[in-house]
Amino acid sequence: MPLFWKHYKSDVTQFIDELKAAKPTLEAEQREGRGLLWDRPQDREATANYQAARVAQQPYVYQNKH
Repeated sequence: MPLFWKHYKSDVTQFIDELKAAKPTLEAEQREGRGLLWDRPQDREATANYQAARVAQQPYVYQNKH
C-alpha cells in the first residue's frame, strides 16, 4: 500500500451511512414495508389450478381457425 493511501468511500455509500445515522429506524421500516408487499404466504393449490386452467396461445395470434 502506498503511504498516502486513503480508504475510499463512494458518495452513495457516504449518503446511505449518513441517512442511517440520522434515522436509525430506517432498516426496520424497510423490512416492515417489504413484509407488506412481498413476504406473503403462497397458496400452492391455487397456483397449480391457475397453471392447469391456462389455455395455450396460437403460434400466430391473428390467424382465424376457419
